[in-house]
Amino acid sequence: MENKKHKILLVEDDVKVCSFINQGLTEQNFEVTIALNGAQGYELASTINFDLLILDIMLPEMNGLDICKAVRVKNNQVPILFLTALGSTENIALGLNSGADDYLTKPFKFIELTARINSLLRRSVNFKPQDVDENVFSFADVELNDTTKTVTRNNEKLNLTSTEYKLLLAFLKWPKRVLSRVELLENVWGVNYDIGTNVVDVYVNYLRKKLDKNNGEKLIHTVIGMGYVLKHNDEDTN
Repeated sequence: MENKKHKILLVEDDVKVCSFINQGLTEQNFEVTIALNGAQGYELASTINFDLLILDIMLPEMNGLDICKAVRVKNNQVPILFLTALGSTENIALGLNSGADDYLTKPFKFIELTARINSLLRRSVNFKPQDVDENVFSFADVELNDTTKTVTRNNEKLNLTSTEYKLLLAFLKWPKRVLSRVELLENVWGVNYDIGTNVVDVYVNYLRKKLDKNNGEKLIHTVIGMGYVLKHNDEDTN
């Protein structure tokens, strides 16, 4: 039986870059749809169920950051990868903060692009809890239902991005255990990032803000020099 083709939306206004990526991904059995401006890209992302979105930031009619934010209002689970020439720390932070799962700067090596695509697709399909009744995780007043993909704290629904969701799931799978940045990178991002990257710290900060908003107890704690742990304030860690 022929493997199902993953459907990818590429929103990029450089025709040569589109041609290069389209040819390479098509040869690897991906189904690629191309939009040459942001408005068309957002319309396609809103009407078709893609398995992954690749967005440039500097686009005519609607920029990639606005596309990402608008998509996240309706869809928290589709993986989004920014592919852009804007490579400063501030731009990367803006991209991730808008709801993207990954960020790759131009010029890029095609082998790295495909590795990141495959990693994002694996995570979206395979990052599921093991040996848990009804796929429900809970700690304190936080509950994550991995069947319905919903998260609540104190019975209030939290709107998490797909990466924030997977990060919380990792903490809920191993409560009271200190998780190193390397462990979190492997379990949530699934690729061999530069160990010096601060992407874990950035996303832990995003997740904390959403978890702690309107709630009294801080649940994700920093263990200096070691990593992070999900626990109550007065609990010991493993």
